[in-house]
Amino acid sequence: MKPKTRMGYQGTGPGAITPDGCAVELYERLPVGAEPDIIAAAVPAGARILELGCGAGRVTHPLLERGFTVTAVDESPQMLARVRGARTICSPIEELELGETFDVVMLASFLVHAGDPETRRGLLRTCARHVAEGGCVLIQREGADYHTDLPRERVDPGGFTVRILSAEPVGDGVNSVRAEYVFPDATWTQTFLSRPLSREEFESALGEAGLRTDTYLTEDGTWVRAVRTEQTERR
Repeated sequence: MKPKTRMGYQGTGPGAITPDGCAVELYERLPVGAEPDIIAAAVPAGARILELGCGAGRVTHPLLERGFTVTAVDESPQMLARVRGARTICSPIEELELGETFDVVMLASFLVHAGDPETRRGLLRTCARHVAEGGCVLIQREGADYHTDLPRERVDPGGFTVRILSAEPVGDGVNSVRAEYVFPDATWTQTFLSRPLSREEFESALGEAGLRTDTYLTEDGTWVRAVRTEQTERR
């Protein structure tokens, strides 16, 4: 049975497609980039990490190899079936209630740019309630030109091409973004909703969830380390 997609989200190509338009086989193929190095440089060695939206384990597996303990969360059982060596939990992120905390909570893949403000608030509240006192939350943001420098493409050394084709306004500050991934033997597309957030809007969203920026980890500001506010810590 073809899975139902969320309104505004769609994916095409071989294999299973998750409700947010992600193709499982595609995400299993995509290589890891600099993410594990950025994360490892920002957190204590051997930290317990809660990875929210782990997909097929593209970042999970390198973190495990670096000696971290990872609890990997995704709403897609097909994605989680590809994850090896980590504790896995199948759940929508915004509904997650584990009753435990972690040294590090990670929200990557630009998930903080969810088109629905309530979804974004739910994601960040999940981060805040699962991070231990003295721990941190690592968040990946979109680059400043993500929605404007289009169309653009990148040819990966692995032999495939990634194209961001368009970002069309659909109202209320949200864009419908269309991406294409071209491999020698298969092509996938993904359409999803994304809300551009200025640095001020992003930091305000953190504050609503009881978090604050600790530092920007990359020069382009796409990776951020956040911590709980004093008010959150006293709850």
